[in-house]
Amino acid sequence: MANVDRFDIRASVPLCPFTTLRAGGPAELFTIARSATELANVAVHAQSEGIHAMVLGWGSNVLPSDNGVPGLVILNRARRIVIARTGEVVADSGCGFQELFVKTAQAGLRGLEFAVGIPGTLGGALVSNAGAYRSCVSEFLTGLQIVENGKLSWVEPSWMQFSYRDSRLRRPDAPQAVLVNIAMKLPRGVPKQIYDEAREYQRQRISKQPPSPSAGSFFKNVNDKLLAQSLERLPDPLKIAGVVPAGFLIEAVGLKGHRHGGARLGVKHANFIVNVGNATATEIRELAGFAKAKVHSRFGVELEEEVLYLGDWPEFDARS
Repeated sequence: MANVDRFDIRASVPLCPFTTLRAGGPAELFTIARSATELANVAVHAQSEGIHAMVLGWGSNVLPSDNGVPGLVILNRARRIVIARTGEVVADSGCGFQELFVKTAQAGLRGLEFAVGIPGTLGGALVSNAGAYRSCVSEFLTGLQIVENGKLSWVEPSWMQFSYRDSRLRRPDAPQAVLVNIAMKLPRGVPKQIYDEAREYQRQRISKQPPSPSAGSFFKNVNDKLLAQSLERLPDPLKIAGVVPAGFLIEAVGLKGHRHGGARLGVKHANFIVNVGNATATEIRELAGFAKAKVHSRFGVELEEEVLYLGDWPEFDARS
């Protein structure tokens, strides 16, 4: 392993406490970046030395393998947010997505109301192009500061190749790159309207989300107009939009509340997998695979995970 003595890097650190699903094995190497400068420096070093580096925020949309995660895991605790009166925002990638909403709302800026109740960092939100209620984070982006090929630079938003709940950093051929700082431009709004909208989104989330450890929505919704039109119980607005919630399909095949080991599909909302009894990462992924198979058998569609699987999964890779 290349020299890492200049940084506070530890070996074989369990990742379970750093994920909202409370499951998964250890990182081969682990460090904490407490500022954007520390994050950039350790990323530059790792890339220059040929060490595979992965950034972990609040762990709300990931599932590390029980077998562990090779290379270096950087826990991102860089949280600085700077807001200009003109609506320009520059924020560290490790700041809380909900915290960013609160601070921008306090400054009279709208657009991030949907972030209320999303338990993750801004960097993680960008990797998955997080969104809800017909909004997504990428629409406000003006630039990104990244470390790629051992160099720190600013790039255009197009570099991320955003699509629905996706970016190039989620894909199997993702470049070795680390998001350090994010620049955004938000429009001005009326404070009462901003907070009223956010409260309504929060109310809806509370009514759906389980109290047990979870990763939020486990699967992406399905965009399929023919399927949407064929489902009698699907609300008309979703039929018109051609959007079928993954939870609707999982519930339709009778798996709402289904349990496998310590993992269970949500009782309130079937598109959640919750850890109700010291579930292993393997049990969680097996339950996800079971739900995917049942939905595919009944409806002919392949559910796609929002959650990212990290590390070595040889038993699952062999099946694909």
